[in-house]
Amino acid sequence: MNIRMDINFHVPVYNESSLRAFTFLGFGDQADLQIFLFLVFMFMYLITVIGSLAIILLIATDTHLHSPMYIFLSNLAFVDLWYSSGITPKMLVDFITVDKSISYIGCAVQMYFFIGFGSTESFLLAAMAFDRYVAICIPLLYLKNMTRMKCLQLLSGSYGAGFLHSLIQTCCTFRLSFCGSHYIRHFFCDIPPVLKLSCSDTTINEFILSIFASSVTVTSIIVIVISYASILRAVFTSNSTKGRRKAFSTCGSHFICVILFYSTVFFMYMRPSSAYSLEQDRIVSVVYTLVIPMLNPLIYSLRNREMKLALKRTKAFHVCR
Repeated sequence: MNIRMDINFHVPVYNESSLRAFTFLGFGDQADLQIFLFLVFMFMYLITVIGSLAIILLIATDTHLHSPMYIFLSNLAFVDLWYSSGITPKMLVDFITVDKSISYIGCAVQMYFFIGFGSTESFLLAAMAFDRYVAICIPLLYLKNMTRMKCLQLLSGSYGAGFLHSLIQTCCTFRLSFCGSHYIRHFFCDIPPVLKLSCSDTTINEFILSIFASSVTVTSIIVIVISYASILRAVFTSNSTKGRRKAFSTCGSHFICVILFYSTVFFMYMRPSSAYSLEQDRIVSVVYTLVIPMLNPLIYSLRNREMKLALKRTKAFHVCR
């Protein structure tokens, strides 16, 4: 490997042509907690996998749940599953192995799928809010407006826009030169810690990150806010107590997930680079890569009446057999 020594600092500095891998530092400053963190994160990841797969299978097999709302929910569970799976297995392996490296290409692929599924989730949450708006505010036109084709268009648009955004961000990040340290002070390839390693001017990248992340987030939030404002107005002007209860039941779970997701997005990507803090960002990263994907299936399963009824029907079916 071609290495030159920096005279002033006496640390190895790698030429761009020699850099073929990065190394995660992860939670290296908490060596005494490695096994404990491994067990905790493994448990959380298993809950995510089991919960997401259970929702996907339940919706796929129960014909009572073949409505737009639950089609969106199954896709949200699918996105959560892969959103977490792109990060967590590698992180768990790094807890128990000495080699914590990831190839240059592997880092780019990890970043691409992480941003892609994260952006897709943002658009899916907006699509789910729009679906609830149509169902509650204009119920007589629901079947006409939310057809199978309309659902497919919203889903394909969410995935397409999400992964297009990811492609732009990933390409802009990895066009830079990485000729300095190869140690990523994080546990996965997110944009801010990778930009820290570049010896190129990252001003344009930080601008692109801010603009595109803001565009994805703000666009989705506008749709969600308008949808929920209309829903609340319709609910509070309704004379039906049963209708109000049903509206809060179907929208409450979604609203909780929206708050959890966007609060972490705002903290991570819509702030000046001068506010970047390694310790804070690692904690918040654990929240949106592990905690939120784990909580989403639990929130929707425990708070959604139709999901609980479908689960009971499934149990009853197996008992009868």
